[in-house]
Amino acid sequence: MSIAPPRLAVVLSHPVQYYSPWFRWMAAHCDLKLRVFYLWDAGVKPTHDPEFNKTFSWDVDLLSGYDHEFVPNTSRHPGTDRFDGLRNPGLHARLAAWRPDAVLLFGYNYATHLRLVLWARLHRLPLIFRGDSHLLGRETISWAKRLPLGLLYRQFAAFASVGQANRDYFRALGVPAKKLFTVPHCVDAGHFTPTATARAVALRLRASLGLDGLRVILFAGKLLPAKQPRPLLEAFIALAPAHTALVFVGDGGERSALETLAAARPDLPVRFLPFANQSEMPSRYLMADLFVLPSGGLYETWGLAVNEAMHLGVPCLVSDRVGCQRDLVTDGVTGWVFAAGQPGALRDALRRALDDLSTRSGLLRANIAERITGYTYEKAAAGLRLALDAVIPSR
Repeated sequence: MSIAPPRLAVVLSHPVQYYSPWFRWMAAHCDLKLRVFYLWDAGVKPTHDPEFNKTFSWDVDLLSGYDHEFVPNTSRHPGTDRFDGLRNPGLHARLAAWRPDAVLLFGYNYATHLRLVLWARLHRLPLIFRGDSHLLGRETISWAKRLPLGLLYRQFAAFASVGQANRDYFRALGVPAKKLFTVPHCVDAGHFTPTATARAVALRLRASLGLDGLRVILFAGKLLPAKQPRPLLEAFIALAPAHTALVFVGDGGERSALETLAAARPDLPVRFLPFANQSEMPSRYLMADLFVLPSGGLYETWGLAVNEAMHLGVPCLVSDRVGCQRDLVTDGVTGWVFAAGQPGALRDALRRALDDLSTRSGLLRANIAERITGYTYEKAAAGLRLALDAVIPSR
């Protein structure tokens, strides 16, 4: 007698450029009945991002190829920047009508999420939690947070851990190892494959910026203090490396200060490009010889830009507070790591990276290619299936 494939409901705030291709991949390749319940329509309609200070929608397909529905959001101020930004009173009825065997829930910070946790427990519906928090940059969690989080996490049957730092976070909050399943953070490897078209665009972009014949250091993302673009620019100015340029791609509150600082050294090639949508990013990475993500604090829970760059063969330099560091960037092997907050550490790591790129580029790129193969939709789906099999009764 054949066993029907498990029915997995995914509850996610809104369509996300990193997850939609994964859902599409699972719908096409996995023995699984999947439906995604979206709580808001940001991403597929123009939405203002206060950190980018820009209104935009993603220019890649986020909705085709998998089963999904939008649950009406009744919040007066919809958004993911506030607890009451997601209020979806119809969610429970929608889930009950679809009859899932388990629910994969992304995050817990909203009114809808906490109500769902209570409803699922009352109806004995297994919950799998997906989050990417870590303890990097802090030694402990205060008891004021530890107690409620510990209570909340006890309501989940399994956890889809994105990497080593995230796993340590869950263990510190009392989650048993048997409930933890490795479901690595990943991006659409097909989109971030170096094509002839993307390489041609990158070459034209270099030429338009006057960077032919130069090595290019790239920062791409929101220009915010937490991402540390200013210390990167200061390190570049201090080193003043020969035949090397620094390019910032993105927008945000730090841009004006960065432009002012760069203008004080007109002898150094520093360039600024605006926010690039998803379809444009491969050519931005391929323009670079080195990608730098120097984020500090608790801001960078993972850093999926590192995955993107590595799929395209671009070496990365990151701080030790970037969530993906322990998984993806091994100092001197697949990239370079510096200690966040230590004076001169970023400058010294940048110097080492540029030296290594001159002498060991081939070996570094081979190591990168091998490492990133463990961070694909196939690997993530396999880990999720193990979690499903563990939490669904009689499977």
